Amino acid sequence: MMNSTSPHLTPERLLSRYRDGYFPMADETGRITWHNPRHRAVFDINTYQPKKSLRSSLNAANYTVKINENFEAVINECSKPRDAFDGQWLTQSMISAYIGLHHLGLAHSVEIYKENTLIGGLYGVQLGGVFFGESMFSHASNASKIAFHHLVLILRANDFMLLDSQYLNDHTEMLGAIEIPQELFLTQLRKNSVLTRQFTLE
Repeated sequence: MMNSTSPHLTPERLLSRYRDGYFPMADETGRITWHNPRHRAVFDINTYQPKKSLRSSLNAANYTVKINENFEAVINECSKPRDAFDGQWLTQSMISAYIGLHHLGLAHSVEIYKENTLIGGLYGVQLGGVFFGESMFSHASNASKIAFHHLVLILRANDFMLLDSQYLNDHTEMLGAIEIPQELFLTQLRKNSVLTRQFTLE
């Protein structure tokens, strides 16, 4: 299910749409389209386990995990096309709105550093006990997967109830995402978005 709006976006409008289960994506003209798919990709926070192929990277201990140290750098890295065939789905209006949510304490970043250099990360939106994973980037092998792993640990430690991943694709499915019906997702969203949850690194 989709509908569209003007290219301009405010933090308040963004938050209102998330409360109804929608998330934005922009096309090549900068037009923002709101998505609320009939089948939603989510992760089970409590049963998640890292893949065997990731465990050696997690055990290497040659990286540092931080949260919300440089949200703007993370979202700007996520906005960059990954290759010649990858469009820029994040407009400057969207970036500004997410940064506004970050200043309100409602958008967070998980960041991976190596020798004080940002090598990977992700960002998303929080509504109570719900976290909407938006995008991730990587400048080193497995860096974005390491960021995702620590996101799940953060959510689990802080008793979050729902981790949204929007659409199921090869990457999210590889990380462990499953699809649930839109009606079930919206029910869980309404139930868990009213909870009080902190987003803190344990």
